[in-house]
Amino acid sequence: MMAGAMAQRLPKHCCRILVVDDHAIMRDGLSALLGEEPDLDVIGTAGDGRAAVDKVDAETPDLVLIDLSMPGTDGARAISVIKRRHPEVRAVVLTFHKEDAHIHAALEAGADGYVLKDDGRGELLSAIRNVAAGRKYLSPGICDRVMARYLQTGSRETSAETPSWEMLTSREREVLKLVAEGNTTREIAEYLSLSAKTIEKHRSRLMRKLDLHNISEVTTYAIANGLLS
Repeated sequence: MMAGAMAQRLPKHCCRILVVDDHAIMRDGLSALLGEEPDLDVIGTAGDGRAAVDKVDAETPDLVLIDLSMPGTDGARAISVIKRRHPEVRAVVLTFHKEDAHIHAALEAGADGYVLKDDGRGELLSAIRNVAAGRKYLSPGICDRVMARYLQTGSRETSAETPSWEMLTSREREVLKLVAEGNTTREIAEYLSLSAKTIEKHRSRLMRKLDLHNISEVTTYAIANGLLS
């Protein structure tokens, strides 16, 4: 009888989670928090978007819990790559960013959930479980503004109020971030496995779109918009 009762209490499916954050103490804390839940299993961690993509390729978790602002490949770009390679893998963003540009970038990349780091423990667990069950989840802190923007008009048409960040392609966003971090054209080309000429084209286009004229302005823009850790 006791064995049967214990079996009934065990989760039917344990959600396998990859935790991605560039701060080790955050990775450790999240792993410990999630590890206390019987239906959640942290199978690994990663410190940046590129490492996250590699670990998803190797481990194929059920869900990726990922920050947005990280060195090199950021969270939105990582989600985009993960979703293209493994559409069945769910993604929940956990971030401090409440700005429309970051929310848009994450949802555009394919994020299934968006939670703020100043939300409570219960909110995070609810987001993970809802997304693992196939539902979308938005933090109450951003839900109203996102609903108004994406659902009220029934469209996603670009307007004069659209943040300039949204004018960039995902690759241009990645190059902008790498440039702002102080990487040279050659270093960026090696990191992204592209030619230096291609990187220069991306950099020229993004600077033209954002009306930036030198690397100092690129860095200032990245800092002002919370793109650097």
